[in-house]
Amino acid sequence: MTEPSRSTFLRRKLGAKLKRMREQAKMSLDDAAPRLDKTRSTLHRIEKGETRADVHLIRSMMDVYDIFDADLVEEARAAAKTPWYRAYGFKDLGYVDVETEAARVREFQPVDISGLLQTPAYMRALFDAYHRGGPLTMENDLKVRSIRRRRLTSKDRPLQLTSLIYEAALHREVGGAEVMREQLRHLVEVSELPTVTLQIVPLKALYVPNGVFTLLGFEDPADPEMLYVEYPTGSLHIEDESEVHEAKLVFEQVHAKSLSPTDSVALIERLIS
Repeated sequence: MTEPSRSTFLRRKLGAKLKRMREQAKMSLDDAAPRLDKTRSTLHRIEKGETRADVHLIRSMMDVYDIFDADLVEEARAAAKTPWYRAYGFKDLGYVDVETEAARVREFQPVDISGLLQTPAYMRALFDAYHRGGPLTMENDLKVRSIRRRRLTSKDRPLQLTSLIYEAALHREVGGAEVMREQLRHLVEVSELPTVTLQIVPLKALYVPNGVFTLLGFEDPADPEMLYVEYPTGSLHIEDESEVHEAKLVFEQVHAKSLSPTDSVALIERLIS
């Protein structure tokens, strides 16, 4: 199975672009809606990415706003496609949705190995321990995570991953000794990928954040970096510029205390032996 690259993120991105076009044309929602044969609320939902815009509406918008964008029709077609993860029961606007369109992921993991770097056995052991869904839901989650991993070796849309892992996660025996040894050996292997920067935050580090957080960056400079934070009962996507900036400072602080990639691999190899 090839990995489709479409997501609801694209619909939100398209909506924001359509809003900028309308504002550039100096038209309010009340001005534009009747000229596009839409209600004000419908046009607002399109600009928020909550409702899809078909190519006919896109062409009408370019005419009404008197703005031509050669890429706009293809962007609308791409945004209208069903996201690949829907087949596995995943909802729109979750982490997978955003990661699908991201070009760069920077994350800190204080307890577990990064999901994109987990072996199937380690992954299954974790899911067996805390998964809240039934067997089918768990199998779908395992499949989705495996599909996500493919972008680390993709030639078309590779994902650049920087993973800072607290050393404690390496000592945590998930799934038993053999599963953990296999996982550590896998970390050594994936650290050689050009898309992966793996660094260990040593136990002696005086400052370690107390939770998982991820920064996601995108190819298009118009798409601001996003912060993803997990907590026991859910997660948050944060786009507020000041909060993202603070999270970037925290990441850089932890990064500065991390072992180099070479020293990180050496530590992992010592734990394997």
